[in-house]
Amino acid sequence: MAVQTVASTTNSSSTVDLGPAAALSCRECGHRVPLGPVFACEECFGPLEIAYDFSAYDAEELRKRIEAGPANIWRYAPLLPVPADVADKPNLNPGWTKLVKADNLARELGVTGGLYVKDDSGNPTHSFKDRVVAQALEAARAFGFTTLSCSSTGNLAGAVGAAAARAGFRSCVFIPHDLEQGKVVMAAVYGGELVGIEGNYDDVNRFCSELIGDPAGEGWGFVNVNLRPYYAEGSKTLAYEICEQLGWRLPDQIVVPIASGSQLTKIDKGLQELIKLGLVEDKPYKIFGAQAEGCSPVSTAFKAGHDVVRPQKPNTIAKSLAIGNPADGPYVLDIARRTGGAVEDVTDEQVVDAIKVLARTEGIFAETAGGVTVGVTRKLIENGVLDPSLTTVVLNTGDGLKTLDAVAGTGLTATIRPNLESFREAGLV
Repeated sequence: MAVQTVASTTNSSSTVDLGPAAALSCRECGHRVPLGPVFACEECFGPLEIAYDFSAYDAEELRKRIEAGPANIWRYAPLLPVPADVADKPNLNPGWTKLVKADNLARELGVTGGLYVKDDSGNPTHSFKDRVVAQALEAARAFGFTTLSCSSTGNLAGAVGAAAARAGFRSCVFIPHDLEQGKVVMAAVYGGELVGIEGNYDDVNRFCSELIGDPAGEGWGFVNVNLRPYYAEGSKTLAYEICEQLGWRLPDQIVVPIASGSQLTKIDKGLQELIKLGLVEDKPYKIFGAQAEGCSPVSTAFKAGHDVVRPQKPNTIAKSLAIGNPADGPYVLDIARRTGGAVEDVTDEQVVDAIKVLARTEGIFAETAGGVTVGVTRKLIENGVLDPSLTTVVLNTGDGLKTLDAVAGTGLTATIRPNLESFREAGLV
């Protein structure tokens, strides 16, 4: 893949206002470049991420500023690559979703130390992708892009379409041709172009990388490609919210679904930033990754003790996690091992059962990715890997209405005639 450079149609990075963001820094070699729509290091081809200047912040003043902010991700604007006036711009304003104390689920799983579900189905398009797209949209504005685009397994397509419509951007998004129909409709309804690619997500992503280097892609901001360093920072807000909602405390354990792996790595980055800024007490925490067995390249590598993640061909109902060649896979391995966590996987049957368990115990209807995290949490407890006596947070990243096919066999308890005799005959009393 060629290194992407700033297009001639974009603004000079010297005129870009992205708040505390100071530069782009290579995760591998540390080489720094000015802020711009680039994602690969020109020195070693490693991934670029945002480097910040937080030196002027006082912990107590910063905490008060955050708590006085809006009930969305922009309360954390001082810690994100966005201008100070971001809340005044047309945006979907995602975030500040519920952290549900899941006592019923805790009893079901045998957790005694406190179990919480961070339920991101409450975002505008009902998945956590609204967070990352909101970040990417601000970068697209700053760099003068006119079209918002992405490669997507479904949720991101809807989030891009909605955010672009709200902000007055054109959108054109690319998805595998065989996605769940609910996600196709939700992505298409916002009026942008929706293009199906014959192949899986990795094929879609490769095509988008080619389009960026072609004149046809000039003026296009691909949220998870040339805007990826900014886009990825949106996942940090999950870490910020969890800690603030716990009373500015770190959780002991957190279970995160893995697609590209970016969400998990940025949650860890967010936790580390809170520690360094003095907003939370520094203490050990463990991060666990969750995959479906039918697409488990990171879990396979973790269990084998490997540092390299070998690609797999996805075959799972958890299509939002079906990325066979996850870009952040090696970094997920590093974080799981550094924190004392693990990466585990569950079968499709276990995913479906976990969706039903979460719905039955807490009234939360999760999409298949949520079934993966709950299913993996249960498996980790049963295997003695996750400590049930510690405070644990499980992520639900999307709404079950998006993946109805997974639980299509669920239906009526009984069909009766409209009289009490029939009701009693059905054994419902």
